Amino acid sequence: MTLGVRGIVRREDGHVVLVKHTYVPGWHLPGGGVERGEPAQLSLQRELQEECGVELTGPARLMGIYSNESRFRGDHVLVYVAEHWQACQCDNDGEIEAVDWFDPDDLPEDVTPATRRRLEELGSGVCSQTW
Repeated sequence: MTLGVRGIVRREDGHVVLVKHTYVPGWHLPGGGVERGEPAQLSLQRELQEECGVELTGPARLMGIYSNESRFRGDHVLVYVAEHWQACQCDNDGEIEAVDWFDPDDLPEDVTPATRRRLEELGSGVCSQTW
């Protein structure tokens, strides 16, 4: 089994940050793999700082746990909503091609289907409870 984290980070204007990796197509929520023995919240904090220059200033809220069986057997992804954050220096080490902010109602055409679904779920309130 593998475990990953993704973060939905919103600005005051409602725009969300998305990243484009150098090794897979499309726009994604920032995130990555949880290292062995690493708490998921710490992994999220590390990935947000590295990939898009976001530093958490408070705990992120777990939105849901998703199976990624169609892409990788045994893979699970924890999706968090980061409401308390500030900008910081990013250190993506060449892994990220682009970082940008988008209106969830006007996403780029090449946003990944999973990213689109998570943002739609958040917008509809389907996953708005804290678990």
